[in-house]
Amino acid sequence: MPEADESGLTIVPRDSHDISRRQISENALKVLYRLSKSGYKAYLVGGGVRDILLGLEPKDFDIVTNATPEEIKRLFRNSRLVGRRFRLAHIVFGRDVIEVATFRGHHDNKSDKISKSNAEGRLLRDNVYGTIDEDAERRDFSVNALYYDISDFSIHSYSGGIQDLRARTIRLIGDPETRYREDPVRMIRAVRFATKLDMQIEPRTADPIPALAPLLSDIPAARMYEEVLKLFFSGKAKANYDMMQDFGLFAPLFPQVQQLLNEAPNGTMSKMLKAIMDSTDRRVIQDKPVTPAFFYAAMLWYPLKQRADDIAVESGLNTYDAHVAAMGDVMEQQCRTISIPRRFSTPAKDVWLLQLRLERSQNTRAFKLLENAKFRAAYDLLLLRGEAEGGTPAKNAQWWTDFINADEQGRSEIAKKSRVGNSRNRNANQRKRRRKPASKKPASE
Repeated sequence: MPEADESGLTIVPRDSHDISRRQISENALKVLYRLSKSGYKAYLVGGGVRDILLGLEPKDFDIVTNATPEEIKRLFRNSRLVGRRFRLAHIVFGRDVIEVATFRGHHDNKSDKISKSNAEGRLLRDNVYGTIDEDAERRDFSVNALYYDISDFSIHSYSGGIQDLRARTIRLIGDPETRYREDPVRMIRAVRFATKLDMQIEPRTADPIPALAPLLSDIPAARMYEEVLKLFFSGKAKANYDMMQDFGLFAPLFPQVQQLLNEAPNGTMSKMLKAIMDSTDRRVIQDKPVTPAFFYAAMLWYPLKQRADDIAVESGLNTYDAHVAAMGDVMEQQCRTISIPRRFSTPAKDVWLLQLRLERSQNTRAFKLLENAKFRAAYDLLLLRGEAEGGTPAKNAQWWTDFINADEQGRSEIAKKSRVGNSRNRNANQRKRRRKPASKKPASE
């Protein structure tokens, strides 16, 4: 392994690493070659290089260059410029999008038209261009400061990236507190990379996180939506959740859920979260679909239930109307920290309301409910509730499981038995209500 120079750069020649162009997407190679042939520097960077070196299949291939966004756009007719905080070029090949960024530079003493921070140190605008050395210093973690040079197929490793990759260490480049204040999402990325790559977070990188975790509350909710998808839909939901709790990163994202956890650390909410994370990981591993609509419906069910109970007591509304009123409150509060698109929040509400119908449709109405487009999601939520609560939800979940698994005749018999049983219960309740104690007549004088 070549040694690093004074700037922390290690250049690994082609014959000393395992990356082959066959492992890089054809479209990424097209972009790299065109930039290089047009006289620009062009490098595959970050996760694409890192994952190939680890024997993983990269999800995307990002490129950096000394060409400005405008020059990139002129060079690629199939490109569009995106981003406000930092301008990027997206080169579009059908459904495949190759992201190309200009080398980032240092932003000290620059005009606030191109670089701006808020009072907490978070970068609001960052369109400052520089050299590859400056760009490497601006990378978040050393294992992402890896550059594959298309001109000679060497790897440029900065800040000990290659060494940390082999030591399986997540280490932030620069002063950790300063870097986290620049972009608090880096704290979440540290967790995600540690679980994804099976690595340990270096103590100096980990130490500031608990104190700085509240800074996540200032991140735009729309950005947090994308980060949460990466955290919980990658097959590492349980591991990410556990580590986020250890660092105090979960509460700023799900304050309503955390409040219930604080009230009963080992209660139903805690059991529900474990069931959700385990179920999500199983589905990802089995290549089954996972949807934000179901995920948020499950995560927020108990905050919804508590809010509905409060509304019922305060206003005297019945159970159904109290739940309808609570849905807007719970979803609105969640969207303050994680913006949930309406295409997911609306079906999540449908799944919530179906929970009430699953409780009272264990009769011939069950046939009609089976035809509902959201039935399967509602049933899956009921299963999770049964796992977390036991008791009535578990009994309801078992009834529906038996009903679903039976053939047509079996379903009719199950529904008929339930109808007779429900009728007997109603009649018994009515008789109890009719039996009023005889009023005592006042003694005659």
